[in-house]
Amino acid sequence: MAKREQPWYHAGLRFQCTGCGDCCTGAPGYVWVNKAEIEALAERLEMPVDQFREQYARKIGIRYSLVEYANGDCVFFDSRTRRCTVYEDRPRQCRTWPFWDSNIRSPESWRQTCEVCPGSGTGELVSLEEIERSAAEIRI
Repeated sequence: MAKREQPWYHAGLRFQCTGCGDCCTGAPGYVWVNKAEIEALAERLEMPVDQFREQYARKIGIRYSLVEYANGDCVFFDSRTRRCTVYEDRPRQCRTWPFWDSNIRSPESWRQTCEVCPGSGTGELVSLEEIERSAAEIRI
């Protein structure tokens, strides 16, 4: 059996969320949510799942994404406190940032991530195992 080549980040990467809220704001995009996440968020907000979907999600093809404000901010981002209002139940896409395949593909892609996210490249060393667990969790 061939030995698996170690990824370039085999010694780990540094990340410590600064709570800046930058990942929740800015250019429009998608925050994908699955059925379990929709149910958890609906329960947190004490509303029926159908009402949650109608109020907080939009259907894109066969999937759902959280809606955004006109300025691109996530619907659950509080601009006054610069905090997520559903942090404990935030979707896996949010939980696994910045360890997405697109961000850890190469040292250059990680460098670019560090330029836009003040917590990337700083703080505690995150192990290879934890990085790969996060990356695997977000893969669809």
